[in-house]
Amino acid sequence: MSKQEEIRAALEAAFTPRALDVINESHQHAGHAGHDGTGESHYRVRIAADVFKGMSRVARHRAVHEALGKDLVGRIHALALEITD
Repeated sequence: MSKQEEIRAALEAAFTPRALDVINESHQHAGHAGHDGTGESHYRVRIAADVFKGMSRVARHRAVHEALGKDLVGRIHALALEITD
């Protein structure tokens, strides 16, 4: 399973989102710091779920990181998050 698929599966299981895009942006960072050559180092997540209602931006980011888990987050160099309720 690719990291992109792992991210999608973890977020779907944790939040039952109305909308979810997991975008691999690794190709945009070729030759830059953190690009490890695997093509799986930089991601952007756009997620909308009711569970985020009333949560601060920091709380939303923490919730996503917790859902992904330390292992998966540790294998990603960059994770851009766009979170709405």
